[in-house]
Amino acid sequence: ENSDIDVTCGTESMALSILLCPVYFAGYNESLISLNGQFNNLLCHGLADWKADPPVINFNFSIHDNAVTSCKNNLQIFDHQGSGVFSQFSNVQSLNISGTIQSLDPTTGTITYKQELIYLFSCSYPLQYFINNTELSVAGVSIAIKDNNGTFVSTLSMYLFEDRHYQNKLVIPSSGLKLKKRVYVEVMAKNLTDKFYVLLDRCYATTESRPSNSTSYDLFVGCNKDPQTVVHTNGEDQHARFSFEAFRFVEHKDRIVSTYYLHCMTRLCDREKCATIRPNCNSRRKREVAVTIPSVTASADFTESAIVSSPQISAEVDAGKQISFLTTSVS
Repeated sequence: ENSDIDVTCGTESMALSILLCPVYFAGYNESLISLNGQFNNLLCHGLADWKADPPVINFNFSIHDNAVTSCKNNLQIFDHQGSGVFSQFSNVQSLNISGTIQSLDPTTGTITYKQELIYLFSCSYPLQYFINNTELSVAGVSIAIKDNNGTFVSTLSMYLFEDRHYQNKLVIPSSGLKLKKRVYVEVMAKNLTDKFYVLLDRCYATTESRPSNSTSYDLFVGCNKDPQTVVHTNGEDQHARFSFEAFRFVEHKDRIVSTYYLHCMTRLCDREKCATIRPNCNSRRKREVAVTIPSVTASADFTESAIVSSPQISAEVDAGKQISFLTTSVS
């Protein structure tokens, strides 16, 4: 019965609970129950909780790296129609993690009268991120996705660096950075399995903290990019890297401080397919300012996008003015 098992699709781990009484009623105990028939692996056994009402056997395993497959769970990637905020993308991908909890019959004879116990479970994790602006007054910030009906786990981080080797974090002096100071940006996904790479669809600045309904300036959209923007790594690893030169919005000409916000629309892609869907940007360049954010067409092998925002940057402006990139936390 479905009521005998409870499945929680968490952002760090999957939690399974089965009722203990039916297990004992069928002639088994917790030592004879395991994930996917992996009875010789103690990590695949559950723990009995006799204090729960009713008593249960709990299983919990991380969905990071190799832990998710150590008990022979099945991982499959499915394509489906995009929905929600990113419904303009014709096709997105989800990761389904599934398996069974099984009983081991200790009978050594030819026949048995014990009923076999099999519990099926699965969690579907959309490869989807939507991270709101975060205050980035330090060189790097990391945001963990909250549980939301199995939203795929990851931590997206954006870091700013001083150098092209991405070794020295950017330290912003109180007087601000010089205009045209080159800023090196890294968007990284931590705690992912090695199945996925990070792919940036678009990176842009806006005059307001929210990515929409404000003047925006594209650093790059696919192969269309600002002449001062260089994309170093994209869709080739679990991080993406680019650099740009500090600038200010013309509409802020009467301000002492020009404030704007840097965002990157970020996806994961199946590493087996990334090479075929990465944009080929050998010759195309484009620089444009838009009032609203345009749609970006995606191919069938893209995952759904996320928006991750930058650390705060301040840069000097002529005549002693100061330009500031500033983001504030949004719930």
